[in-house]
Amino acid sequence: MIDAMKGRLTAALVVSALSLTGCVSKSKYDELQSQNQQLQQQNSSLTQQLADARATAARLQGAIKYVVNSDLLFASGSWEMKPAGQKLIADFARKLAPTLAQKLVVNGYTDNQPIGPELAAKGVTSNEILSQKRAEAVMNFMISQGVKPDMISAVGYGEKNPVASNKTAGGRAKNRRVEINSAG
Repeated sequence: MIDAMKGRLTAALVVSALSLTGCVSKSKYDELQSQNQQLQQQNSSLTQQLADARATAARLQGAIKYVVNSDLLFASGSWEMKPAGQKLIADFARKLAPTLAQKLVVNGYTDNQPIGPELAAKGVTSNEILSQKRAEAVMNFMISQGVKPDMISAVGYGEKNPVASNKTAGGRAKNRRVEINSAG
């Protein structure tokens, strides 16, 4: 659409320039010159808008962000993926793996609830460790589904970077998540 408008403005500029070469009165000449200046300004503005739109499209092209609630992927207090979670990630990985050109990072997050004694007995003593194990579980599963190992990594952030308040059950549920993002 911007290219079409730019073409029409360019045509109008040419017509205006051709009109200026014939015999015209001073007032008509001034009117045409004013119109020409307005069209040049519009053309310049549209050219800048087009450049900005192309820059934005280039930044977004290939960007990936896939967020999954951890409750769909893992049982409470676990980093082993549930069958439903495996299906969800398998569908995503199979679609992504053949055309993956950018490295991915699997980011794991938790809510702010303390680690229970069962997890502590398994060596998971913090939310950061739990989120790292969950991110690694998703990463390893994606590798098993065809994502190249050198194209993916995992990071656990624990309760950092919440997307909702940890004061409510609904907010804590939103904070327990796995994000798969383009790296860089």
